[in-house]
Amino acid sequence: QVQLAESGGGLVQAGGSLRLSCAASGRTFSSYDMGWFRQAPGKEREFVAAADRSGASTNYADSVKGRFTISRDNANKITVYLQMNSLKPEDTAVYYCVARSVSGKLRGPYYYWGQGTQVTVSS
Repeated sequence: QVQLAESGGGLVQAGGSLRLSCAASGRTFSSYDMGWFRQAPGKEREFVAAADRSGASTNYADSVKGRFTISRDNANKITVYLQMNSLKPEDTAVYYCVARSVSGKLRGPYYYWGQGTQVTVSS
């Protein structure tokens, strides 16, 4: 069974930083593309960032480019991170970890989703 478990969300002031983590289990995730989506209240879920299975290729939404960095650790326990700097109130959302075993455009689609972690940025 595929499981993705996010952690690291919380409340932060504008301009601050947070690091989200996603631990994957149940499959050989070193061969999976992984990434992050988010959903703000009253808005559709949107792509944030993704990395291919090696971590060499990444893709970011324009709204987070230059502020967020995705990375992954394929050793032992597969973990993907999202370092979020210079946070803005508009970054407030539930952040979801995603994964997929098939190759394709990094912006999606993804077939495995975590439960999400809340990020709240106060002004």
